[in-house]
Parts: sequence; C-alpha cells; structure tokens
Amino acid sequence: MNFPTLSESKRIEMLQPPTGRVRMVLDTDTYNEIDDQFAVVHALLSPEHLNVEALYAVPFHNNRSSSPEDGMEKSYDEILRLLDFLDVSAEGFAYRGSRAFLPDRETPVPSDAATDMIERAMASSTEEPLYVAAVGAITNVASAILLEPEIIERIVVIWLGGNPLYWPHTREFNLMQDLQSAQVVLDCGVPFVWLPARGVVSHLHTTVAEMERYVQGRSKVGDYLVEIFKDYSSDHFAWSKVIWDISATAYLINPTWVPTEIVHSPILAEAATWSFDNSRHLMRVASSVNRDAIFRDLFVKLQHHTA
Repeated sequence: MNFPTLSESKRIEMLQPPTGRVRMVLDTDTYNEIDDQFAVVHALLSPEHLNVEALYAVPFHNNRSSSPEDGMEKSYDEILRLLDFLDVSAEGFAYRGSRAFLPDRETPVPSDAATDMIERAMASSTEEPLYVAAVGAITNVASAILLEPEIIERIVVIWLGGNPLYWPHTREFNLMQDLQSAQVVLDCGVPFVWLPARGVVSHLHTTVAEMERYVQGRSKVGDYLVEIFKDYSSDHFAWSKVIWDISATAYLINPTWVPTEIVHSPILAEAATWSFDNSRHLMRVASSVNRDAIFRDLFVKLQHHTA
C-alpha cells in the first residue's frame, strides 16, 4: 500500500496540541468493560471544547462477547443506551464498525463507521483536521486509511493502546486485539498521538466512594455510570478501578492534563515488542496524566448535567 507522504514540518504542525473547539469522532469498544462509557459521556458533556460529530462502535472479543462482530454489536447497543440517557439522537451520529479484525495489513474491513470517517475526513483539511479519538482496537481507523489513504493528510489520530516504549512488551488488550491494524496506523505516517496504557493512563483510577460522593443521584447517566462501576467488582474494600479511556477526551479538552512529547514512530514487531529506527516519521506520545484535574473536570460536568 502506498500512502501519501506528509512532510515532517506539516506533520509537526498538525501534531501541535489542539487549542479551541475541535471537530472529533470517537471510536469506541463501548461494551468491552466500563471505561468507554465514561469517555463517551465526557466527550458529549464537553461541547465548549469538543464538537463530537460521530460515535463508532469497535469490534472486540473477550468474555463479554462471542466474537469480534458480537463485541461490535454490543458496543453499538451500549452507545445507543448512553445516547438515550443523554437525550441525544443516534440518527446520523452512531455507526456500526468493522465486523472482524484486519485479515492482513493490505485488506480493509469496510463498515458504516469507516465510510463515515472517510466522508468527514475528506471534508476536513491539513489546517483544520478531524480528530479521531480511538479507545479500542484500531480496526475502523486502519480500514478507513486503507480504503482512502488521502485522509492521512486530513486527520489526527489519538489512540489509547499498547505499553510504553520502555516496556519489555506491548501485549495490551487494544493493541493485541488487532495488531495488524496498529501496524498500519503506526507505519502509514498519519499524524498520531499515542496514549500508552501501563504506567501512563493507568494512573486514572477512581473509587466507589468518589463515585457515590460526586456522581450518584444527580442524573440518569450518572447513576448508570455508578451502577456499572460498582458492578465491575464484587469486592469494593480498598478497591479502585482505572478509567483508561477518558485520557483521550482529556487530551482534546486540555492537553496540559496529558503531557506529551515528540518522538520517532516505533516499529511494532509481530512478537508485540518495540523496535526503533530514528529515520522514521515523528509522532506525539503521552508521558503522564494529571489524574486529579481530569476527574475533577468529569465530575463537575456530571454534577451540572441533571437530566
């Protein structure tokens, strides 16, 4: 596959932390566990910073699904459930994604989500790109790029997946679900903001006590988030849960909450390890998160949303 060649200066320009209100789509395996629901709500309750144009359901396969397609369908249904709580219409806004993971690095998996992403990207520009926040397996994004490589010059991808470059391996759920899609996105040269899991966004923990104190009893969607949070574990004693995916929405709302730096894009090996070549294109990678500021922002917005 031949991808458009984006100049390094233009890529760096597109990788500057966003300012003002940005156009975005959210690509989410919403039923995989419980953190995606928080990211969807966080995005939709932040209209002063985020113009959320679409939500895409992502395939996943674990003990909560019987196949990647079943995971995608359950994620789509979960998106609809959240939109109903928030009184937001799903028409022209929520889309089903890929029904399978990439079979290889050359073959996309077409879907309504990939088609919509391409249409929105092609209506964007290098100067005003579409931000694609991906918080699951990156199949939909890779498929869209393979179907229409020109979108590389019109989007910025923010992805939560994999472990940091210093980690002995990168066998993390989002990455390992579709390693070939991750290879496509890392190799194609799309402007890319990477949110590593372990040791970075893994700091985004909260507790039942915080959820009850700051979220419960104020809105239907808040009560639902508290319910699924409590149901995730039967033992709440000295227990906390990481809400990984709000790192992506937090970066777009206030990039200072997710400090990043420019590095050369690594090579993702078939063994799920990192290799390095400093002649490769540049990307942006998160080094930490401001846990307190991010949860404060989420909790305040949930408190103000009383419907």
